[in-house]
Order: sequence, then C-alpha cells, then structure tokens
Amino acid sequence: MKIRKLTPEDEPRAAALLRQAFPESEYEAQLFENLHKNCKMLHEWVCIQTGTVVAYIAFSNAYEGSVACGLHLAPLAVKPDFQRRGIGSELLRFALRQEGIKEKTIFVLGEPAFYQRFGFEPCAEPICPFDKNNAHFLSIRNTPGASFTVRYEPEFKTGVQFRKKSVRKDNRKKPWSQKTSSNIRKRK
Repeated sequence: MKIRKLTPEDEPRAAALLRQAFPESEYEAQLFENLHKNCKMLHEWVCIQTGTVVAYIAFSNAYEGSVACGLHLAPLAVKPDFQRRGIGSELLRFALRQEGIKEKTIFVLGEPAFYQRFGFEPCAEPICPFDKNNAHFLSIRNTPGASFTVRYEPEFKTGVQFRKKSVRKDNRKKPWSQKTSSNIRKRK
C-alpha cells in the first residue's frame, strides 16, 4: 500500500471512489469536482493498492470571516471492498503528520468515536453551521476564543441537492458519514 499526493491522473479515480464509498449521495463526489473545477487550495492524498485508488482524504480552508483559521477535513473515504481494514485510519494518521497539516487547527464533522482515536475533541467553539449543537463537530489543536460560526469554502453549499434512490441489500444502517451528507444539504 502506497500513500501519495493526489495527481491530476488520480482525480477521476478519486471521484469514482467517492461515488462508491457514498453510494446514496452524489454530494461528496460533486464537492470534490467543484473544489477542483474552482481551483481551491486543498491538501489531498490517496492510498494506492495494486494500482487502484482505495482511499482518499482532503483538507480545505476553514474561515473566521474571510481569514483562514484552520482546515476542514472532508471527505475521508475508503472503497467499500477495502473498508474495516485500517486503511482510512492509516491514511488519516499519515495526513495529520504532513507539513501544512500538522501545525494547523483541524475541524471535522464526523463520528466522534472514530475521530477521537486520533486526538480530535468535541468542539464547542467555533460553531459548525451544518451540525446542530456541534454534536458531531470535532477539532484538534483548537484554542477556543470568541464565538463565531466557522465558514467553509462555498463549494460545500453548492453540492448536488438530491439523493439517489438506493436500497441496501443487507438491511444494515447507513454509515454515519452517509447520513451526514444529506443532513448537511438540509441545513443550508
């Protein structure tokens, strides 16, 4: 398994991976495509196994007003056939050690039990516009100060506004991250 920075050649494979990892939502893939189309500054890595992109992680700017105050971790995705093997965890650990990441405040809207294993803590400040009561909003290296609503790149609000119809064959509950993408769109 090899982790490397996303290359232009990887972009279509990363977008396809996002569609596979989030089968009931076009939001994550559309977000990826919009951020790239608009040339937003991103920190991105992919995990390659036997020539296949099996995982992807990205960080984009977080803002207090118009000033960057850290980074948002979103999305983190692993190809379904490779989930529950520690690949996402390894990719996240790798990314958190990289220049441009390791010294910044990082925010994530995600499953607390997962992200707390990497040092993320519940975040009361700033306020996440997509998470009522900040119940799933976490941060690392955050120094709470004045209360404000953290801003995201505009592309986070311009994702696809629909959900694909899909029935899970195994009757399992959707992973929390798939529930989140629809909740984000509803709260805009």
